[in-house]
Amino acid sequence: MKNGKKIVAMVPIKLNSERVKEKNLRVFCDGKVLVQFILEALLESKYVDEVYVYCSDERIKGYLLDGVKFLRRPEYLDLNTSNCNDIIREFMKEVKSDYYVVSHATAPFTTSDSIDRCVDSVVDSEQYDSSFTVEKIQTFMWTKGKPMNFDPSHFPRTQDLDPIYVETSGAFVFPREVFEKYDRRIGVRPCLVEVDAKESCDIDTEYDMMVAQSLYMYKMNNK
Repeated sequence: MKNGKKIVAMVPIKLNSERVKEKNLRVFCDGKVLVQFILEALLESKYVDEVYVYCSDERIKGYLLDGVKFLRRPEYLDLNTSNCNDIIREFMKEVKSDYYVVSHATAPFTTSDSIDRCVDSVVDSEQYDSSFTVEKIQTFMWTKGKPMNFDPSHFPRTQDLDPIYVETSGAFVFPREVFEKYDRRIGVRPCLVEVDAKESCDIDTEYDMMVAQSLYMYKMNNK
């Protein structure tokens, strides 16, 4: 809770993932499974009042940490035609809160500090109506055969390029009324909360999983 406002976190989970089979239950070197990383960060947040896993498959209950609540979601939300805003919309019908934090298990190195920075930037803010974690990319970017952030006629140094900010899956924070007004988790005045390269790690492929497991093993071996 912050400034008397209730803050609820929701982690959407689909166990039958296609690109990386059952990735949310993949085991890391010390026996921890992927979904438990983001749950730990949310539980350690100084602002989050309740943490939910929103999943259609009750098998996930065997992997939840103490203090995390399970809420069964409709199976139709597992279809490829559903997106995260559809999932949030249904979750909000069942769980009332002033503010929501949506985090994904695919971002295992998200920290409670980054989550709290997102909350700090939005709750009772006149400047921002939502926030989310981003990674800053400052390199030569192209799209559709054309440069995005530089003029090839006046080749700049890399450090002088206009940065591009890429959404990570770590945290999206928004008040109830913003989602109800725009039907999405990002409003019209978002705060982009920058995280480092490790925190921006997002597992969408087997290669991403290998990188995440290797980073974690390195951390555990060098405590």
